[in-house]
Amino acid sequence: MIKKYIENANFEDTGFSYTLSLISGKHKMVILYCLMEFEPVRFNELKRYLKTISDKTLSSNLKELESDHLIIRKEYPHIPPKVEYSLSERGRSLMKVLDQLCIWGEENRE
Repeated sequence: MIKKYIENANFEDTGFSYTLSLISGKHKMVILYCLMEFEPVRFNELKRYLKTISDKTLSSNLKELESDHLIIRKEYPHIPPKVEYSLSERGRSLMKVLDQLCIWGEENRE
């Protein structure tokens, strides 16, 4: 499988590159993992889980994940507003990949 990517002259056209573009960045994989463990999750719960993330960065990451159809944003018509985030089916299918990263990390931690 890796040979296929090496032989491909344009790395940007590979599935590997596409997957990385969806989950790249400091927080996206952690957000997805948090949603997998605790969904549905509200904005402030995510913020507490991620600790050092700013509101702006978290909001931006959530919007990108939503636009990539990896998460679902559900808004309730309450005062004050209530918004919950959960994984979409597409996002759930990505969890298999993230689980494998976790397993590899546990098995190869030095």
